[in-house]
Formats: sequence, C-alpha cells, structure tokens
Amino acid sequence: MPQIDIVLVEPLYEGNIGFAARVMKNFGFHHMVLVNPPKMTVEATARASHAKDVLESAEILTLDEVFARSNLAVATTGGLAKSVSNPMRMPYYSPAELREMVKDVDGRISILFGRENWGLNNDEIRRCDIVATIPTSPEYPIMNISHAIGVVCYELAHLPRGEYMLASRVEMDALYAHFERFLEGIGHPVEKRETTLLLAKRVLGRTNLTVREASTIHGILRRTEWHLKHPGVAYDDKGREYWDGDA
Repeated sequence: MPQIDIVLVEPLYEGNIGFAARVMKNFGFHHMVLVNPPKMTVEATARASHAKDVLESAEILTLDEVFARSNLAVATTGGLAKSVSNPMRMPYYSPAELREMVKDVDGRISILFGRENWGLNNDEIRRCDIVATIPTSPEYPIMNISHAIGVVCYELAHLPRGEYMLASRVEMDALYAHFERFLEGIGHPVEKRETTLLLAKRVLGRTNLTVREASTIHGILRRTEWHLKHPGVAYDDKGREYWDGDA
C-alpha cells in the first residue's frame, strides 16, 4: 500500500493527538506527523492507550518539509466553497472517493488535518493537490479531529499495494511553475492567473500524474512556446529555452 502520513497541522490539544494515535492504530496506520504541536505530557500518552508506539514515533516537521516530500497532499476541510466559481475548496471528495483516487498509487500521500478551532487556512489548502471532506450533517458539520481521522483511516484501511509511482513534489512544482510562465507568455489576464493556476493544480492533482505524464505535459508546453516564438519554423527539441512572450 502507499505510504500514508496523517498530518496534524498545529493541533491545539495534546489529548487529541493521543486519541488520533489510537484511532490510527485501530485501522493499521502508524505514520503520524505533527506540525508545531503543543507540549505533550502524560495526557497524550494516556489518551493514546495501546498506540503509544504511534505517538512516540511521530515526526515533528514544518509544513514546508511535509509538502517537499509528498507525492500527493490532501487537505481535509469542513468548510466548503458554495460555488465552483471559487476553486479554493472545490472540487472536493469524500474519503470513499479519495480511496478510489489513491488505491493504485505507489508513493507518499500526506493527509492534512487542521487546527481544532479553525482548520486549515486558504494558503495551506491552496498548496494541496486534493480537497477532501467528510459528508456530515449540516446541523453540526464539524467533527472532533480524532473522529475525522478515524473516518478517513477507516475508508483507507487495507489499500492494495500501489501499481505506479507518482511524479515527485519537485517534478509537480516544476510543472506548475512552467504552466505559470506559459500563462504569462500568452498574455493571460493578470487578474485571472492565480485562479487559473489553482484550477490547473486541482485538475492535475487529482489525476495522479506519473513522471512520464508530467514530462509529456512539459513537452507539449515547450513545443507550443517554440511555435509561438518561431512561427513557421520546424520544432527544435534541443531548444529548451523558456518563452518570454515575444514573437
């Protein structure tokens, strides 16, 4: 199965960290990552019960380190966009749908859970490839963080061994940077670029690109840039220059 990291971003209460470790182990998950956690005492250990090994082996990383090593980053949120016109928290998927999206993946998948009081912020969600939410009752939609982790772990338990390796975070970031330069080169309206980039990231993120697929998209963009800069000239695949928008 893929490597799945359960990432708690700035959790407020050590008890919830202990409970999260416990429910992770219930469903066979052992890789916990903590971003700026509170000081932990015997309370976290007590709440972890027989999952002390998960708690004690938890990594403490920065969010940048989490994203840098992840092939796929998933943001969990209870606050959803009301319209597809706002792509920050859309489209979103249930944990069951997420399972179908990652079941064949061989790589590191980081699933981010936000702070107990206000979750993940927009910048953190923007950096993720996929947005997931638990379909709760609208009467009381926000779950305790350890309960939410339990639902997600339940849906992802016993995934089959992955069949293909995803493009790395470095490779995907390079593709997004190339797409950004391409938008600039074709004169895409400045006020629309940020939203367009986010939409492109949402589309490409949920398609789980392999290294070959990411490289192919690079190649298509380069070939398009070449013909825009050199109209009527045969494509030179050795010309790896980036187009600056000047014909």
